[in-house]
Amino acid sequence: MERTFIMIKPDGVQRGLVGEIVGRFEQKGFTLVGMKLMAVSRELAEKHYAVHKDKPFFAGLVEFITSSPVVAMVWEGDNVVTSARTIIGATNPISSAPGTIRGDFGITIGRNLIHGSDAIETAQSEIALWFQEAELASWDPAVKGWLYE
Repeated sequence: MERTFIMIKPDGVQRGLVGEIVGRFEQKGFTLVGMKLMAVSRELAEKHYAVHKDKPFFAGLVEFITSSPVVAMVWEGDNVVTSARTIIGATNPISSAPGTIRGDFGITIGRNLIHGSDAIETAQSEIALWFQEAELASWDPAVKGWLYE
């Protein structure tokens, strides 16, 4: 089973969308294997956004992600990385289709509610950055046989 990292950003937490967002992944049939509400340190934020270090918006990303708690999660399932990106929608909410998280709840690119890993390799490194192995629970939900052949 593939795993992905999903983070509900400060705007999603502040707007009370945590349950709605978690529910969408549960309804799809993915398995939650790790979840924590946390304040993000500047050091963790800078590591997470390191790929954008030399871009003019880097400081703003770090400031925003450290401004309020986030919900960090690890989800598991077949093709979960690609499926999660579809559930999330385009980075710019204006370009996101209705029915996606950003399409339904997002307004601006700077407050787009959620982060999801963009590739299996990225997911692996982000999960390792945000979670210790002991924080993840491997388990099989009772409905697994109804989801997968």
